[in-house]
Amino acid sequence: MTTAEQYAASVGQWATGAEAYGLITVDVPAEHWIEALTAARDGLGLGFFDWLSAVDELADGFSVVAHLASAEGHAVRHLALRTRVPRDRPALPTAVSVYAGAAWHERETHEMFGIDFPGHPHLVTLLLPDGFEGHPLRKEFVLAARVAKAWPGAKEPGESDHGDGPARRKMQPVGVPDPNEWGPLKGTLPPVAERPARGARAAGAAARTPRAAAAAGAAGEAPAVRADRPRRTRSVSDGSVSQPVEEPGAGAPKAADEPRAERPVPARTQSSDAPWHNPVPAHDAKPAEEPAEEPAAEPAEAPAEKKDDPSARPAGQDGDGA
Repeated sequence: MTTAEQYAASVGQWATGAEAYGLITVDVPAEHWIEALTAARDGLGLGFFDWLSAVDELADGFSVVAHLASAEGHAVRHLALRTRVPRDRPALPTAVSVYAGAAWHERETHEMFGIDFPGHPHLVTLLLPDGFEGHPLRKEFVLAARVAKAWPGAKEPGESDHGDGPARRKMQPVGVPDPNEWGPLKGTLPPVAERPARGARAAGAAARTPRAAAAAGAAGEAPAVRADRPRRTRSVSDGSVSQPVEEPGAGAPKAADEPRAERPVPARTQSSDAPWHNPVPAHDAKPAEEPAEEPAAEPAEAPAEKKDDPSARPAGQDGDGA
């Protein structure tokens, strides 16, 4: 694996190398720019020219960077060759004689940054319209559109001097003061609707509980009853239905065996989309087997005539009837 120092030594003794984010960068003086490009192509085998551009370094001038690569073999090698030109009268020899693909990139860098490339065969306008003044990618260049109107990304009314409608109030986090009372927008925003105090909200929530309803009934207040639900015949303080009921003013409870009026149970509504209301067996039940018909009993055979048994004859009769 070739290190940054080895790349710099192969380019020239006046070159320095460094590696950052997996890319090796070699810095060379501007007067050795063409020599460094030739060494990278012929000595390092970086025959593929990828792109060329510049970076505005303000008081330090402009950094011109050329990205070179080698596609030979199984691994692709990359190298960024960089030099710097002064801010006043920036110029750098053209690289078209070493890499022909640099012609388009040098034209773009010339009109965007104002860097001159002496020796370029056709250094004319590439992207900007005719008569355009200035170099848009320089940091001191002022975009006229930002001066004439606000930034178009401010789509919310009331932001960046929008002026098309009233400002829309936003939710304030806990602990953040009202911007209408503190900050640069003080006194310019509509008042925020006040929310009920926590105590009032808690009281309203507690009034809806069964215990609060029972307390209101004990104090003589009639608790609110929903129209879509029947009134309970017993309160929570009365206990369950199985417990005896104490009559007002009576010292003894009712007997457990005394008949008690049962409260009506509201009928439950059934919905067609609830399958448990109309259960259907998973498999059809087998019909009950009918008892098999018993075969008709065969008629009993007539008893065979008994043979003449002498013992069954009456006395005085012999076998021949005499």
